[in-house]
Amino acid sequence: MSGEEYRIGLIHATMNSVQPILDAFQVHAPQVTLVNFMDESLIYELNETGIVTRNMARRLLNLVEKAVMGGVEGVLLTCSSFTPVVAEISHLFEIPVLSADLSMLEKAIDMGNRIGVIATVEAAGPTTKTLLETISSNKQKDVIIQTVIIPKAFHALQNGNRSKHDELIHQKVQELNRDCDVILFAQFSMVRALETLDFTTVPILTSPEISVKSIIAEITKRRIVI
Repeated sequence: MSGEEYRIGLIHATMNSVQPILDAFQVHAPQVTLVNFMDESLIYELNETGIVTRNMARRLLNLVEKAVMGGVEGVLLTCSSFTPVVAEISHLFEIPVLSADLSMLEKAIDMGNRIGVIATVEAAGPTTKTLLETISSNKQKDVIIQTVIIPKAFHALQNGNRSKHDELIHQKVQELNRDCDVILFAQFSMVRALETLDFTTVPILTSPEISVKSIIAEITKRRIVI
């Protein structure tokens, strides 16, 4: 990976996504300077509405604008539930604006036909499934997607009960493991459950590491073009 000292803006909708992506940058791109922008009310509102409203999209746009005005060379949205918004706003900026999970989803399609998706936020499951279907259609590949949503795990993590969060996810991993070629954790906040997993499974993909490599590659590519 490039050793360039980039400045990258991270847009968060929940505190639970912060540490996993910071850890991923520390491992894979420690030279990068990270600037964090947060609106945690977005995830609470999303859990209530189940959809990304225009008002929520505008608030995300404002966060990206703040990051750009702060001099970052790329922006990464760390909440997968808001991935569709990235496609709507990324063209407004000259620097790369990437979603948390798109590269991970493309990799999953390449790895198998039977894909399991586990999410802990209600909106993240359908969003991830829809994106997988779009990517598979573009690749002209038939896939079977099983989606499991565990709101109790999200609430457990919010309340500081990390062991319960991990336990609930592990149970679903065991169920999907029998019928899937690859399993996806739909959100950054779920990475900790992979770290505490003590049994062998099919490949499990998480987006922090892949996202770090993707945003670095995109910034590097644009620098070379310029």
